[in-house]
Amino acid sequence: MNREPRREDVLSGRVGYVGRRQPLLRLADRFLDLLDTLAGTRRRLDRVAPRLPRRRILALCLYRSTRAETVRNLVGDLLSSSRHSVTVRLGALDAGAPELARLTVARHLDGGKFENLDRLLAEHPSWGEFDWLLVIDDDVVLPPRFLDRLVTACEVLGFDLAQPALSRASHGAWQVTRRRPCLLGRTTRFVEIGPVTVFSRRAAGALLPFPPLRYGWGLELHWAALAARSRLRLGIVDAVVVRHEQTPVAATYDADAAIEEALRFLRERPFLPAATAATTLARYRRLPASVSDR
Repeated sequence: MNREPRREDVLSGRVGYVGRRQPLLRLADRFLDLLDTLAGTRRRLDRVAPRLPRRRILALCLYRSTRAETVRNLVGDLLSSSRHSVTVRLGALDAGAPELARLTVARHLDGGKFENLDRLLAEHPSWGEFDWLLVIDDDVVLPPRFLDRLVTACEVLGFDLAQPALSRASHGAWQVTRRRPCLLGRTTRFVEIGPVTVFSRRAAGALLPFPPLRYGWGLELHWAALAARSRLRLGIVDAVVVRHEQTPVAATYDADAAIEEALRFLRERPFLPAATAATTLARYRRLPASVSDR
């Protein structure tokens, strides 16, 4: 039996809003980009990517029409810059943007984030047949060669559930998800519910469909417990850094309501407390020898 969850079990203990520090943190990111270039982490992934099988990937995104330009750029990056077979399905929280109409399969979605994502899954019932499932927020900026590098890193490092690292200038409360320089990635006990999360077919089969949650706080702590039981490998891909710099955490909803939902959700389910989950288990500076020697 689980003990009763407490507020400190579901919170990172940090404020996710970077505020006035953002310009300075962007300079730090530029310096870290230089270190990564000198270390060759992205070049290693680019060399290996063409040797791996071409995968089928389903990408899901919920959006507001006010962010249509950002989403259009996301879609363009996903569809035009990947060697994989990518299917994109969008869900609009309003009437939807005309320029995204071809990919928008649901409109006027009024549930919580994960209820709405389940609507998108229902619109694409073959989702369990894809090699990878990508869930992406509508306010994130992707780096070049995002998808190929992310999938390559996940496959060579053996990650089942993963996320790209967040830039230092991104809004985000969990320190474990922020980029570390000169690393390909890290094995962790924790992968956040956004802004970008990627599931292998095995992880999707074990963790999806999503529970009917509006906010989803605490879900990643439940995933951490399920992953341990199912022997799923979780990780952060430091060689692929995304920018989540537009919208602070909980800027569009009530944080107290999100905490209460998390406590109710975890009372009935296994979970790892935040202090236990948000830890790094292993770091990878180089590709496994079996891959780099191919």
